[in-house]
Amino acid sequence: MLTSILGRRRRVAAAALLMGAAISLTACGTQRATDVAAGAPGAPPSPSSSPSPGSPGASPYVEPGAGDGAPHYQENNAFRRPRDMSPAGAKDAKKEADRIEPVLKRLWGQKKWDPKSVRAALLELGYKEERTGPKGERLGGTLTVREMDSRFETDHYVTPEGALVGLRVHDDACVTAFVQKTNYQVSTNGPYLEHGCFEPPSGH
Repeated sequence: MLTSILGRRRRVAAAALLMGAAISLTACGTQRATDVAAGAPGAPPSPSSSPSPGSPGASPYVEPGAGDGAPHYQENNAFRRPRDMSPAGAKDAKKEADRIEPVLKRLWGQKKWDPKSVRAALLELGYKEERTGPKGERLGGTLTVREMDSRFETDHYVTPEGALVGLRVHDDACVTAFVQKTNYQVSTNGPYLEHGCFEPPSGH
């Protein structure tokens, strides 16, 4: 009889121990998820749907629009997004783009896409070359024509034939264009944070 009672007590004690361990493990996981959602010090803003407590290694915050990319892709690439144009700026930029497009079309047809020829043709429209000081400060003029951006091919960098065009219409509005062997294009956009009218290269 005594042996039977002792056996039952041992089984009850073992069951209680197991239940207590399970409860503490569950509580621990929930606490970690709650700390992030509640904005614990150093934690990024909480997303609209928190990761489940049982998903180890789940990122606490994924920036909207990041897709399968890095969680902070948009934030890290803000320098590659142009500023918004005002309605007046956009209208004036479109007007200048309409002046530039036929010139580039003509040059492309004549197989003249080197920066020197493109610059000379656009200066004939009355634009002045943009000038900058030693610290990058603008000293006047609105037009910049330069060679194409270099790109990496196989084991070295190459600079394709062609010219890039940037026209600063207003502080918030630009015309950007290119002409090269295969095609030409004219568009309007706001300026970029560090690169004026030109879109910065992907490496930063």
